[in-house]
Amino acid sequence: MIRLTRGLVRRWLGALLHIDDSPERTAAAFALGVFLGFSPFVGLHTVAGVLLAFLLNFNRVAVLLGVYSNLPWTVAPYYAFVTMFVGGPLTGHRIPPGFRRQVADVFEHSVFTGDFWAQLLAVLRPLFIPYTVGSLIGALVLSAIAYPLALAFVTSQRRFSHLIHSRD
Repeated sequence: MIRLTRGLVRRWLGALLHIDDSPERTAAAFALGVFLGFSPFVGLHTVAGVLLAFLLNFNRVAVLLGVYSNLPWTVAPYYAFVTMFVGGPLTGHRIPPGFRRQVADVFEHSVFTGDFWAQLLAVLRPLFIPYTVGSLIGALVLSAIAYPLALAFVTSQRRFSHLIHSRD
């Protein structure tokens, strides 16, 4: 899995470096994508990224690279963390008593029935506000970190590329 992730990251970074836009705009597009990728709008990340890239005239590759920085194995831990440790305390919500058992029951008894999603949503409903608040704050923090990192990376790589090409 680590080898797969490294290869994926190398391809993404290669695509990001070959964008004909200023480093600032490329970094902003990437940071927007990171915000959307970690936002509470699960299932709409890609659509929102493409739509905002068109509306803001940002490079779609850079936005989508940011959107897809939220890898499948980070989704559940990220949303659980920001819901319980960020959103919960800020909104005054707590995990309902017996929550783990309720979730386990839904997955044990309802997975193959038609009411699985209805039961799961009923169990998760009390966490909607802390989930939304926590993931919005987390997305803002991560995008604020992503911008300077992407800017430094794109700038340094372009300088290095210019040095190599100027020697030719």
